[in-house]
Amino acid sequence: MARALLSPAASRAASALEVQIEADDQPLRTVAVDSFPCRIGKARDSEVCLAGWRVGRQHAQIQWVGRGLKLIDLGTLGGTTVNGERVVEFGPLSERDEIGIAGYRIRLHGRALRGQGPGDAGSRGSGPLGPASPDQAGLAGDSGKAGGADGASNASGGPAGEGSGPGRRGPNGESGGLGPDASAGEGQRGGELPASEQPAADALARPEPTPWERQLAVLPWRRLVHRRLLELIDLQRRNLSHFSAEQLRDEVSHTVEAIVAEMDELPAEIPPAQLIAEVVDEAVGLGPIERLMAEPDVTEIMVNGPVDVFVERGGRLERATVAFSDDLAVRNIIERIVTPLGRRIDESSPLVDARLPDGSRVNAIIAPVALKGPTVTIRRFNRRVLAPSDLVGLGTASEAIMAFLELCVRERRSLVVSGGTGSGKTTLLNVLSNLIGEDERLITIEDAAELKLAHDHLVSLEARPPNAEGKGAVTIRDLVRNALRMRPDRIIVGECRGGEALDMLQAMNTGHEGSLTTVHANTPRDALSRLEVMSLMSGVELPLAAIRDQIANAVDVIVHQARLRDGSRRITSLIEVTGIESGRIQSHELFRFEQTSVEGGRISGRHVATGAIPEFFEDLRQRGVDPPMTLFAVDAAAPGDRQEAG
Repeated sequence: MARALLSPAASRAASALEVQIEADDQPLRTVAVDSFPCRIGKARDSEVCLAGWRVGRQHAQIQWVGRGLKLIDLGTLGGTTVNGERVVEFGPLSERDEIGIAGYRIRLHGRALRGQGPGDAGSRGSGPLGPASPDQAGLAGDSGKAGGADGASNASGGPAGEGSGPGRRGPNGESGGLGPDASAGEGQRGGELPASEQPAADALARPEPTPWERQLAVLPWRRLVHRRLLELIDLQRRNLSHFSAEQLRDEVSHTVEAIVAEMDELPAEIPPAQLIAEVVDEAVGLGPIERLMAEPDVTEIMVNGPVDVFVERGGRLERATVAFSDDLAVRNIIERIVTPLGRRIDESSPLVDARLPDGSRVNAIIAPVALKGPTVTIRRFNRRVLAPSDLVGLGTASEAIMAFLELCVRERRSLVVSGGTGSGKTTLLNVLSNLIGEDERLITIEDAAELKLAHDHLVSLEARPPNAEGKGAVTIRDLVRNALRMRPDRIIVGECRGGEALDMLQAMNTGHEGSLTTVHANTPRDALSRLEVMSLMSGVELPLAAIRDQIANAVDVIVHQARLRDGSRRITSLIEVTGIESGRIQSHELFRFEQTSVEGGRISGRHVATGAIPEFFEDLRQRGVDPPMTLFAVDAAAPGDRQEAG
């Protein structure tokens, strides 16, 4: 039974499903549903009544199937769409799905979408219940008027202006009530109680809305204000292209403030300042991402859809209490990021890598590849350039490890940083690169420029994707080859993913010792195997023995970093490549991380030396350099044995 007579807060607390109805991007009303099937149509006994000649008397229904909801079209001429595609049956439904019926836009919220049916009374579930939408029509007994000038059905078939009642006013000032049918006349809508039998609103429980519910409640109004902003700019024939970023934000802010000030229909529970800030951010900034980018403890932002935004804090994922207006808003943010970089994203090129002005890495992917809509992943980097002491303070490395790595950089040992996704490889590479002396010429090569080097003699190169015609691409491998003609002392490649690994190895073997790069791998020995595979991907037909010989001669040290289960990032192993024997690359471990305990989900441990001494220390002695042998004193670990890789 539909219960549109309750207050929004009370209906959210009691109902299994909320049906939020919009027309022409205007929030109209929210209907609470307690039983299934839920019928949608213009028949007076429908749980969700819609007016208009294109709406069938029994247009569609929502059924409870198993532990979810399914939408069924009842064979109407106008049809029913879900997310823009016409359907006969669709399920299971979720809060992300948008149902379209004769110009109406319908979204569902409530515990029924999370597998809690109408029989699960009193259980609200752990997820968000959906927005406290501006309920334009569900108040006591005021929804039956469909005749007269205010309640006449729109003869052109659109939902705008259909049905009215003396309830709360809608976003355009019109009465928000909807009559069940253009010919219904005076009377009650099916499923509603007479006014004399309706409970007093003050007597109903009004639970405090969660931050997520408050955020979703703003979405319809944000869409409305944004649409009015675009209409006003178009009406005034404003050319905003000559404005600077600051001037554009100020101009849009003043315009939005004026629009919101004129909206006397804005509900009291929606703060005007919040609405203005969110509209301005979405119009000229990064939308809800702006707020997340200002939080220093957020290291990763993941937009899976307009209302599915997650962040990483302290190595753990959690849902963010922010949301975009719709898919178009997410797409606009992507365009705003990639356009200044000369990159593009469209149906023919549906994925792109980019960066933000602060150096954060951005990956975006859209339909038809992304089935749920535009998806954005932003990996943030510290705005402050970290020093070795910072890594020691964070527990990523020990003082002995950082002292050894600093010695390796100073003595021009070639380093490879390995690890999985999000393990901190680029951060460590940035720290090591900043240890290079000012008297050397550095060339950095990256897919998207992320490294921040405080170095005077620095040349930064960035790969370029192909243009719309599929031409003009400049790959990492092209840049590595070109860098050899630029008189570099050291070459720093952000990440080796393919055939450029062979070019990088050749550079390390031809007078560019001390170069650095990163590779994806699960262990240091896997990193050696990955270098072999990537070298084979170069297309140069070399025997495996020759490739292994190149790796053994080029790479001196592999530093492996991992993200542990508690989200912390640690250097878990550091090995020295010692040569090749019987066709296999030889190595031995110098340092490793030993876990000691797990308390409260946090992993405790320490970095220890294995007792092995780097073989290149003998070269240092011959050059008159006294190597720091105390760094490798064994305190808790047995000496590391020689290992074979490959």
